[in-house]
Formats: sequence, C-alpha cells, structure tokens
Amino acid sequence: MAPLNRIIWIASYPKSGNTWMRSLLAHYFMPPGQAPDINNLRNFTTADVRQDFYDAANGGPYKGAGLEDWMRVRPQALRLIAQSRPNHHFVKTHCQTVRLGTQDVIPPEVTAGGIYLIRNPFDLAPSFARHQSADIDTAIDRMCNPETVMGTPTGIFDLLGRWDDHVHSWTNAPGLKRRVIRYEDLLTKPAKEMRGLLEVFLGQKVDAAKLARAIKATAFDKMKKQEREQGFTEKPAGMSDFFAKGQAGVWKDDLTPKQVARLREAFLPALKMHYPEMLAETEAFARGTA
Repeated sequence: MAPLNRIIWIASYPKSGNTWMRSLLAHYFMPPGQAPDINNLRNFTTADVRQDFYDAANGGPYKGAGLEDWMRVRPQALRLIAQSRPNHHFVKTHCQTVRLGTQDVIPPEVTAGGIYLIRNPFDLAPSFARHQSADIDTAIDRMCNPETVMGTPTGIFDLLGRWDDHVHSWTNAPGLKRRVIRYEDLLTKPAKEMRGLLEVFLGQKVDAAKLARAIKATAFDKMKKQEREQGFTEKPAGMSDFFAKGQAGVWKDDLTPKQVARLREAFLPALKMHYPEMLAETEAFARGTA
C-alpha cells in the first residue's frame, strides 16, 4: 500500500487567517479563472471535519456522542482524506497536535507537514468572540480553558484547548516539518511570507506574477465583499460577519485594560516567544498608562 503521509495541514486557532491562507494557495496553484471563491474552497482543499469522510469511515451516517466516539472514527476518516488525492494536498484543521488516550489527533502516518498560522491573542480575542457569538470576557475564558472544543451537530470536534497550548503543540511537535507564519506578518508582508512558504517549505519556484495576482485576489476587502454578496458557508450559526476587520492592532479599540491584563497574565511565556514586540505596549495599556 502506498504511503499515506500526504496531508499538509493548514492549522490554526480559529480566526487566525486559515481561510485567507487557503484562498491564497488556491489562487496561486489553480489555473487562472478556476480558483475557487470563499464558498467552494473545498475544490482546492478539504477539512478534517467533513461529514462525508466520517460517514464513510463509520460505514454509515456518523453521529457521535462525545470525544470517545469521535476518536473511534477519526483515524479512518483521516486515512480516507489522505487517500482522496494521489499526492500531497492541503487540509484545514483547528485541532491541537495532541494525543487522546493512545491515539494521535494529528497522526504522523497521514502527515507530510504543517503550515501553522498564529495570531496575537489580543486581536484574536474580539474576533473569536464574534466567531463564538459570545462577549469578549467569555471568549477569553474559552481561550484560557484547556478543555475548550468546538464541534458540529454530529459530534465532529475541533480540539482547541488553550491558545498558548495550541501554539506550543504545533510549533514544538516533534518530527513535524512545519512553517510558522504570524498573521500580522502576512498582513504587512504578504509577498515575502508567501515566497518563504512556497520556496523554502513547499520547494516551489515562485512565479512572481501568479503570486501578485493571488495576493490581489484575496485582499480582505474582496473576501468581505464576497461574503456580503454571497454569504459564507463556513460562517458559524449566529455570527454576523465572518470577515469583520482583518487588521492588526484593533485590540486597542476593542479590549479594556483589564482584559489585556488577563491575556498577558495567561499567556506571557508564549507572548515572550512569539510576540516580544507587544510586551511593553500591552503592559502599559493594562496599567492604564498607554
């Protein structure tokens, strides 16, 4: 049997640029005029929460009652996803790279590598709140809770956990070929970040014109316009706009000093590692001296 390590994960905590990255790659790799819009990205990538793969893995309609049922079916569902294309292909996930019991949530045997998108928790919190149809304090509670999960009505889960644990699990997973991209860097230097991803990680010779077209086609205002005119099938129920602001630094308008202080206290080691340039400003803001 041919090896199944074909999946290149596009991984992130929710609202960290996963949809944007999938769109960028689709517009770069697919022929002109054939790149999908936001509602048919599955023509280029797939996701680890696809009901049809779980149904096939289960031998009939899948409806699980909890994490145990999910992990009973998930390994075979992922094998089917890996087999669904003959070569390396991209698969979206919001899960951590952890083990549940004796099983890997992200199994090495189907994995070729991972593109991990990280967004600073201060901007993430208000965006995650909108995603969860919750207030910001509740969203922060969930970002700080190691038991946080999302899921479909049929019991297919996104194993999120704490924001910093999620980041650590992907940036330190042993043996994983990975490329870590900060959302903020993708905003300010999209061509540079995508060149590094394509050349260094994917081993592709970059076509500058194709890359420029992909970046232009996936500008935030264009994706927001698509959602406004066509809707977005991946938008959670109850969420007003999936593409809301798409900026860095909005935390200064959206968060209170107390909320900034909570996030700093909860995630300080991860902030020192991944966002050292934010330490002084967020500390001053939390003290009310910014």
